[in-house]
Amino acid sequence: MTHFAFHDPGWFIALLALPLVALLRTRRKSIVWVVPFSAHWQSSLPMRQPSWRIVAGWLGLAAVVIALARPQLKKEHTNVRTLGHDVMLAIDLSPSMLTEDFVNGATRERVNRLEVIKFFVRSFIEQRPNDRIGVVVFAGRAYTLSALTFDHDWLVRQLARLQPGLIGDGTAIGDALGLALTRLENPRRTFDGRRAGAFVILLTDGDNNGGALAPIDAAEVARIRGIPIFTIGAGIDGYVPYPKFDDHGQQIGTETMLSTLDQMSLTYIAQMTNGRYYRATGRRSMANAIEQIDQRKKIEFYVQRSEVITELFPWAAVAGIAVFGLAIAGRPFRALAARSPTVQRCASPL
Repeated sequence: MTHFAFHDPGWFIALLALPLVALLRTRRKSIVWVVPFSAHWQSSLPMRQPSWRIVAGWLGLAAVVIALARPQLKKEHTNVRTLGHDVMLAIDLSPSMLTEDFVNGATRERVNRLEVIKFFVRSFIEQRPNDRIGVVVFAGRAYTLSALTFDHDWLVRQLARLQPGLIGDGTAIGDALGLALTRLENPRRTFDGRRAGAFVILLTDGDNNGGALAPIDAAEVARIRGIPIFTIGAGIDGYVPYPKFDDHGQQIGTETMLSTLDQMSLTYIAQMTNGRYYRATGRRSMANAIEQIDQRKKIEFYVQRSEVITELFPWAAVAGIAVFGLAIAGRPFRALAARSPTVQRCASPL
């Protein structure tokens, strides 16, 4: 970024004084000579100086004052090196995510678990523009919705399409974590077998009841590779409202069903990988969980700034001296120092 500035702007006080000096000069008294027979030798008297010389003199002085203020052209160079994270989101799409135990604070309407998760995940993605983010979805099996990508707009559009029950029944937490860890493999960011700058966020509402890989085994792999897993348990325990649908897929009401969440396993997974477990029983607690993860794993910036200064005062000084010198060339300096005496001609009585 380039900008113009003065190093010593206090000199502009002198610049403002120049018009005052010119005004005082016009109000001083002039000496009048009465010279007999002046008509015979008036050609030898100094004539009034041209007005352009006076203007040039003032302009030259003004340019010198501007030079004393030291005009400068400053160009700033900022080198920013960012260290982004690689984040994999593992989102539960089992039918139980249809449970409507969240309430919209504005409308007081019931909202299902997945809609609340999608809302806050979208906010999390939008706040991390320098991170590569990918998504794994799971129910009875785990699938990759998106590999790590910087195209967050596309990723948000894909999240909007997710629906509970889209990939069957069941909750294969272990398979989801294993697939997420596979997507985070990167030899260039692996040092001594540990993956740098990566973490996993698991969002689920149930306990593992499917898949080939046990959640604890997946967590052990994450621990060895140095990848933290943050777990979020969505929903409340006990009897909760679950939507009822007709043969055409239209909701016709709700029924009560028992909800269980294996908080002990989710807590253990987080602790053994140096992550953290969060319980989200409402929109506010879900927002707090996402915000705390965002702050704990925020991006780091390394900023180096340099400034190149180009001094412009020599140009102003040379221009001012040149113009002022032009004004006083020959005998014009008298036009600046004092107004030329007024000669009153008078006829000789002789």
